Amino acid sequence: MIDRGETLFKRWKGLTTGHERFYESVSIVLVGKYTSLKDSYMSVTKSLEHSALQCGRKLHVEWVESTDLEPETLESDPAKYHDAWKSLVSAKGILVPGGFGARGTEGMMLAVKWAREQKVPFLGICLGFQVAVIEWARNVLGLKDANSTEFVENCPNPVVVYMPEISKTHLGGTMRLGLRPTIFGEGTESWSKIRRLYGDHQIIWERHRHRYEVGPPYVDRFVQSGLNFIGKDEKGERMQVLELKEHPYFVGLQAHPEFCTRPLNPSPPFLGLVAAASSSTVLEEQIEYQLRTFKPPHPEGAMKIKQEDVNAVVTNAVNGS
Repeated sequence: MIDRGETLFKRWKGLTTGHERFYESVSIVLVGKYTSLKDSYMSVTKSLEHSALQCGRKLHVEWVESTDLEPETLESDPAKYHDAWKSLVSAKGILVPGGFGARGTEGMMLAVKWAREQKVPFLGICLGFQVAVIEWARNVLGLKDANSTEFVENCPNPVVVYMPEISKTHLGGTMRLGLRPTIFGEGTESWSKIRRLYGDHQIIWERHRHRYEVGPPYVDRFVQSGLNFIGKDEKGERMQVLELKEHPYFVGLQAHPEFCTRPLNPSPPFLGLVAAASSSTVLEEQIEYQLRTFKPPHPEGAMKIKQEDVNAVVTNAVNGS
């Protein structure tokens, strides 16, 4: 017990010593729809702070209201529009967090498109994951009318849909909630940055909070066009992690990994974003560190899954090649 306490003290001391004298900084642009109330993103900003500490960087968060990126704002408030785009195009890393409803999602998709095409490190969480899928459908697959049924109920190409088992009439406590496993596909260990940030574990656990999912009829088309769904649920039915192979860092998660960040154990997806925004060298350093040290922050008893489920998903999962 004494040895454990001494080790913990050394880790805290190592983390905090000199952090006020960090010379290098890292800038992350957060593109959200609730930026007028920054506490809405408290767990997200804490995840970024913990990650910046581990990377030895001063964190600067640039807040961009997603509606300000949309063409309508150019007409109604040109100054606000140009300020938002100035922040976005100068970003070293772009984060699109969770949210509900259609407002601002077109602006989020513009941010995703910029990050994807300009090779800017990107992380999409929950809604951010879903808008990244829609953006790909529109601009890579050419499905210009692709959307989520959350935004347009009868859209011609519903690439994000309401999960069939979720009630549409009783909304209280009826989301897909709680700690759930994601299983990485076979072959992803050879190239996936996000898998290695999770210590190259084949199974990861994160908390979920959503009602919508990637439309199953479109999954094969996404994969064939290069959008790699490298992590799926325990049944192999739900797409839970996406990553682009030929990109410095382009990752999306359906889950909310920010809920379980810790100062001494920052959330791996956020750590990857901050590290990639710092430099490719810092990202590789953090990957190597995570491979040696990462441990899930959840209780052991909460992380249980049948081995046959793992085998089935690994066998059938997309390997990203």
